[in-house]
Amino acid sequence: MNISKEVKTGLLAVVAIALLVFGYSFLKGNNLLSNDRTYYAIYDNVEGLSPGSNVTINGLIVGKVLSIDFADNKGDLLVTFNVQNDFQFSKSSKAQIYGGGLIGGKNLSIEPDYQSGETAKSGDTLEGTIDEGIFELVNERLTPLQAKVESVINSTDSVLTGVSDVLDQSTRKNLRETIAHINETATNFKQASYSLNKLLADNDQKLSRTFTNLDEMSANFNKVSDSLSKVDVNALVTRMESVLADFESISSKIERGEGTLGQFINDDQMYNNLERATKQMEELMQDIKLNPKRYVHFSVFGKKPGPYEEPQDSLK
Repeated sequence: MNISKEVKTGLLAVVAIALLVFGYSFLKGNNLLSNDRTYYAIYDNVEGLSPGSNVTINGLIVGKVLSIDFADNKGDLLVTFNVQNDFQFSKSSKAQIYGGGLIGGKNLSIEPDYQSGETAKSGDTLEGTIDEGIFELVNERLTPLQAKVESVINSTDSVLTGVSDVLDQSTRKNLRETIAHINETATNFKQASYSLNKLLADNDQKLSRTFTNLDEMSANFNKVSDSLSKVDVNALVTRMESVLADFESISSKIERGEGTLGQFINDDQMYNNLERATKQMEELMQDIKLNPKRYVHFSVFGKKPGPYEEPQDSLK
């Protein structure tokens, strides 16, 4: 059976067209030989997501982004993507745009919900969300930091302006003189410190003996304190109270005129008699001293004493 050249050319053209369509679909991420499922998600901004981006579930690539078109006249974007894996998830799952690193672009991740809602079927629309990438996080962190830096720069500029106004020629001269005085004071302090160190070094032994004596005094004080702590304070206080009571009793008796001492203190007549007797005793001793012959007579031959003659200096 002979096939004409026209038929061969037609068959070759059909195969070429089929291969072209298949290759184009494959490059777009569509496998015409596989039984995949198609889903949709709506976003107000796709953040750089493009057709052919990967679709992942828990990090595993399960499909591709097929197309991105406007969904309405408000500017919302409709993302069409397929899932080539037979993994099942609920209709309440979310399609989240993520990525946007320094090198890689955006991808689409399905955040599966296993508990609520019915199983998602081909043609369903999932809720679209956007995960903040590294640039968004950096921008979010840098925006308030930029405002703070600008505020600090403005404050610093104001401070420098004020300092420039304050530090005129006279003030700078005063500051230089003050710094010179501070240096001089530091030098004097250094010399004083050196002298003090030398003094301490020269009197090291004396200081050691002094501290040793202080330690001994402290030890002796501790011994005295221990001895005092062993004293029966209650018994000592009881004895003192007893002595004070006895002294108070004696004082009361003297005050009432009881006993010799009480009568002597309280009886004026007894005091006067004692004073008069003392005076007479003093006169008697004086008379005996001046006129011993009046009281003592001694004769070897038994001669009688003559009549008493009153001396001129006799006491009256």
